[in-house]
Amino acid sequence: MRSVAFFIVFGVLFGVAHAAEPVLYGYRILETFPHSRDAFTQGLFFDGDDLYESTGQYGQSSLRQVDLESGEVLRKTTLPETYFGEGSAIVDGDIFMLSWRSGAAFRFDSDDFELEESFAYEGEGWGLAYDGKTLIMSDGTPELRFIDPESFAEQRRLTVKLRGKPLKHLNELEWVDGAVYANVWKTNALVRIDPQTGDVTGIVDLRGLLEAEDMVPGETDVLNGVAYDGEDGVFYVTGKYWPKLFKIELIELVN
Repeated sequence: MRSVAFFIVFGVLFGVAHAAEPVLYGYRILETFPHSRDAFTQGLFFDGDDLYESTGQYGQSSLRQVDLESGEVLRKTTLPETYFGEGSAIVDGDIFMLSWRSGAAFRFDSDDFELEESFAYEGEGWGLAYDGKTLIMSDGTPELRFIDPESFAEQRRLTVKLRGKPLKHLNELEWVDGAVYANVWKTNALVRIDPQTGDVTGIVDLRGLLEAEDMVPGETDVLNGVAYDGEDGVFYVTGKYWPKLFKIELIELVN
């Protein structure tokens, strides 16, 4: 059933394009960096030149600062074994990190990774991004939640639609030039979302990014983790237990 679902999702994402449909993008790999195979990647973001990553799995969930060039973990704090870590984002020197099914979010000081505060929310936590004023949270459904970072109170929700139909499995998030980019779980795709209407305005096809020789059967998992470098206008992407992290530029495809 999972294989059938996978191809249904891909059929929706990469179906025949029409003039009014989302812009389709491919990619060009600019650089390849090592990535820790023990990282079940859930969140990925830059703060200046510093790269941060949050990871999942019960008993293995962590927040890390990572050296981009070597893949070395420079700093790390772990969540209690009862929490499954999810997406993360930074707000004015504080790092927010979600948990999957525990209804708990955590705020850490980015300087020393000390836990400063915890928050409660309803439902699941998946991805997290920051638009400069508001945290944006995904929960595996077609909805995005907009959260006040001071109180973690929900301000509004937005239903994401692809070709007029709700698009579920929105996962890792990144805020890029006034739009939300979301990894769609179980696909090698990112979607670009209008934060006012919820419409998907672009689809990034990342199939073929990790070559077969780099995959370990039963271990290497799906694409997840997207960070953006605004100065260079490039993306950094990886996946769960992937041995590599890729610096890429997007290329608009001719339909």
